[in-house]
Amino acid sequence: MVKKTILKISGMHCASCSANIEHALAKEKGVISTSVNYATEKAYLEFDPQVSSIERIQKVIKDTGYAATEDSIADTLAGHDHHKEASLKKMTDLKKRFFYSLVLGLPVIYAVMGGLVGLPLPKFFERYGLPIQFILSTGVILTCFNIWTSGSKNLVKLRPNMDSLVFVGTAAAYFYSTALFARALFGTKIGMENLYYESAIFILIFISLGKYLEAITKGKTSEAIKKLIGLQPKEATVIKNGQELKISIADVKEDDIILVRPGEKIPVDGIVVKGYSSIDEKAITGESIPVEKKEGSQVIGATINKTGSFKFKATKVGSDTMLAQIIKIVEEALGSKAPIQLLADKVSLYFVPAVIGIAILAFLIWLIFGYQFAFALTVFVSVLIIACPCALGLATPTAIMVGSGLAAQHGILIKTSDALEIARKVNSVVFDKTGTLTKGEPEVTDILTLEQINDSEKILQLAASIEKKSEHPLAQAIVKKAEQEKIELKDARNFEALPGKGVKAKIDGKEILFGTRNLMAENDIKTDLAENKMIVLEDNGKTVMILAADKKIIGLIGVADTLKEYSRQAIEILHKMGKKVAILTGDNKRVGQAIARQLEIDYVFAEVLPQEKAQVIRTLQNGGDIENWKLARLRPSSGDAGEIGNSRQKRAVAMVGDGINDAPALAQSDLGIALGSGTDVAMETGQIVLIKDDLRDVVTAMDLSKYTLKKIKQNLFWAFFYNIIGIPIAAGVLFPFTGWLLSPMIAAGAMAFSSVSVVSNSLLMKAYRPKLQN
Repeated sequence: MVKKTILKISGMHCASCSANIEHALAKEKGVISTSVNYATEKAYLEFDPQVSSIERIQKVIKDTGYAATEDSIADTLAGHDHHKEASLKKMTDLKKRFFYSLVLGLPVIYAVMGGLVGLPLPKFFERYGLPIQFILSTGVILTCFNIWTSGSKNLVKLRPNMDSLVFVGTAAAYFYSTALFARALFGTKIGMENLYYESAIFILIFISLGKYLEAITKGKTSEAIKKLIGLQPKEATVIKNGQELKISIADVKEDDIILVRPGEKIPVDGIVVKGYSSIDEKAITGESIPVEKKEGSQVIGATINKTGSFKFKATKVGSDTMLAQIIKIVEEALGSKAPIQLLADKVSLYFVPAVIGIAILAFLIWLIFGYQFAFALTVFVSVLIIACPCALGLATPTAIMVGSGLAAQHGILIKTSDALEIARKVNSVVFDKTGTLTKGEPEVTDILTLEQINDSEKILQLAASIEKKSEHPLAQAIVKKAEQEKIELKDARNFEALPGKGVKAKIDGKEILFGTRNLMAENDIKTDLAENKMIVLEDNGKTVMILAADKKIIGLIGVADTLKEYSRQAIEILHKMGKKVAILTGDNKRVGQAIARQLEIDYVFAEVLPQEKAQVIRTLQNGGDIENWKLARLRPSSGDAGEIGNSRQKRAVAMVGDGINDAPALAQSDLGIALGSGTDVAMETGQIVLIKDDLRDVVTAMDLSKYTLKKIKQNLFWAFFYNIIGIPIAAGVLFPFTGWLLSPMIAAGAMAFSSVSVVSNSLLMKAYRPKLQN
């Protein structure tokens, strides 16, 4: 049995920290998979509880130099967000450290740098400059001592992180300057220009500022998830013993009866037992129009009651509610890693040791070439400081955080980061028919009159009157149509159901038959005059039922599974995106072709058994022979690489479905997209879940995935480019040609800017608008 858990990690300072934790956990027996996200500061784990335990895993993390606590979505929804409080405290501490280091450091920076721009230097500084620099610099070091502590500990454990780079660089500058200051105390003449206190101070000030800005921007990347968490109300009005009681959301139990008044949020999921209202479900499903609810309707926690009061029975509470499940799926998506991130993770693991090696090598080379120790030290410190593993570590997770949050706001749940990369490669989209492209419920589409009756309302009245006693789905569709038209039904006597054929009864003294051709033939009723009209309806995928009175056919009723509202628009956009589209259905070819013609779908795989669906997808993926399947080609072949009809061409296939029988095909496909209105099995199998029943979200999901991946690539490019360019410049490669050497202070500023710029680029994703709105 595999157990999943999320741990909140404290003490991480850069991407190397997350890589170190992953490396340590990978060695632990019983840990099956682990993903540590530096941006969310969480570890997402799968482990065997019979071999390892949460306590054991926490100890491994503690031994690595960090702390870990369990992350509970239920507690967060109940208002016990300890991690949020810890994050706010951490942000306040970072702000204070930056402020104190700035106040203590500015006089030293002014004293050293002011003269270069013609600013006057106070006389007391001219006289006591060295001790003032030493005291104030020591104050800055103590203010930012947590960086030294973290850096030195990880260095000793041979698991250096970014703080180790800062520690080595600033400690070298500080102790070198302190050694010179000590010599000055014993009479050696040392000028302030010979000291490097300002470099150490400036670096720590910028690092403190960078950490503070990073904490702010990292917090903004998860705002969408915070908004989801904030949707749930804190209290609920429960009816107990006829009394209305206000209780905490955490105390609501299954089967509690809850009262919701107009304007209030629904606290948990449930079923309406009394009352009528319209509910604004936009926050959860993305549906813009309020949904009518009556007795027996399901309601979703965190949605808003707009009009009437009603009572409902709680069916799902705590971590079982749809809101909690959405948050859980988004959290797990943040924990998973896109394949593109693996390169950055590997680089982060070896990045800091490599930078230390480069810094030492550069230091030695400049000394060998005869340059002064101070010059070589400047190079050494600059290389250590400008290197930034944080930008690499933040590049992917911040983009995924914003992208997943945006998707959730649009009613789309991206369950794995893999889906982001796969969606870009998809060139063939296969749809299940019933319940996916169509509503999955038969509806009356045509009422045709024959013989002496030229009144379609009369035909519907007779058909509904005879069918009102039947439980067949087609019968229910006809009765429902009559109710919608507000037609008064007649009394049917001597009702008899004839399985597989139809029904018969007496209405107003006439013998009424309603059913198939076989029923008519058995009763010697000729269908010749109606045959042409019946064929036209059947060719359009409709089931035709014949109505006869006193041995004469008087009407035809066509019933079909009708298209969902936005099916046509979704297919049109997929075609514009260059995707080939197919239907995969267990229905007969004629019905499949009829639906496909309406939607201008390219191909139909019909009469496919549930167990064969995965095999069809596999055949498509491998470029196998698909002509063996009952395949109908409906649109002219374009001959492109995504051509479904080209049996030799391998394809990247997305499967869209909603039923249990779609689960194997969803699992087999490159990208499984499940409808939230479908079964739990389908939603568990799909990599992307569409909460609302709108197929346009298939387009939005694919487009948003592509957009998120584009941002990840941009972030990684700038992170790699920054380090590839910055480190050699800091090492002094330009000095022989230009005489210019990078100052450690500029290096510190550039390093701080790199992380913030990567996160800011991810935050720009908030301006994204779906293709349907462009």
